[in-house]
Amino acid sequence: MDELNGTIITLGGYVEVNKYRYVYFFIMIIVYLLILCCNLTIVYLIWKHKNLHEPMYVFIAALLLNCVLYSTSVYPKLLIDFLSEKQVISYSACLFQFYIYYTFCGSEFTLLSAMAYDRYVSICKPLQYPTIMTKTTVSIFLFVAWLLPACHIAVLVILSAKTKLCSSTLKTIFCNNAIYRLQCVTSKIINIFGVVALLDIAILPMLFIVFTYIKILIITYRSCKEVRKKAAETCLPHLMVLISFSILCAYDISIARVESYLPKSVRLIMMLQVVLYQPLFNPLIYGFKMKEISKHLKRLFLPATWI
Repeated sequence: MDELNGTIITLGGYVEVNKYRYVYFFIMIIVYLLILCCNLTIVYLIWKHKNLHEPMYVFIAALLLNCVLYSTSVYPKLLIDFLSEKQVISYSACLFQFYIYYTFCGSEFTLLSAMAYDRYVSICKPLQYPTIMTKTTVSIFLFVAWLLPACHIAVLVILSAKTKLCSSTLKTIFCNNAIYRLQCVTSKIINIFGVVALLDIAILPMLFIVFTYIKILIITYRSCKEVRKKAAETCLPHLMVLISFSILCAYDISIARVESYLPKSVRLIMMLQVVLYQPLFNPLIYGFKMKEISKHLKRLFLPATWI
């Protein structure tokens, strides 16, 4: 079945798209525009205001920009498919979408771990903070946060591109980890490297975040009320984002395992949830929970007499 490697893949996860295509299109373009506006507005505010040119806010801007990038790997193709007679994609384009989507999903974990380290240094080693979290350090963290997942996912894509296919139909609306179901036999190398990638770009960063927050909790518990308040204000949004994103990632992985047992409409709803919540959740959390960002948002959108 080598010829399938260059074939067209049918995206079979859509439900009555001919009947509801314009409803789907209208809803999803509104959601995508909201994602772009909400995330990029906060990125703009952080870029514009000098008091937000601190490592913590730089990492937040990077995280929100990351949301825009992985949303853009999915939404434009969804919008095209809703208006098309056939929902199809070439296998090479499918692998590219898989690569972009999981690279930026992986970057979310690595960026959150960099943010956790920043909070750890700020709260547990405040006197050393200016010498540790320099511009160079922040740049290195950002570079590694995007490079590490990109390299790991690239290996999986290259291995998948060389694997024989026995099917040309995906039961999804975009190319996620369900692409492995197209393969005649999933190779042991892909399975092993998939576990390594999951360990390096998800599990280890998560364990590191848990470790740093335990240290922060211990330090703040022994400190004064003011320190505890500062820790809660800056750490709680990161924890909420981490928990939310971890649940959605587990959700994404599980969909490919149980898709055969679920009705088509249920699969569609599940897939849309994976790409809908987090890109909107992140800017809402940071916009409302981070005091300095919230202040600038109010100045931007509310009349001066309301503030």
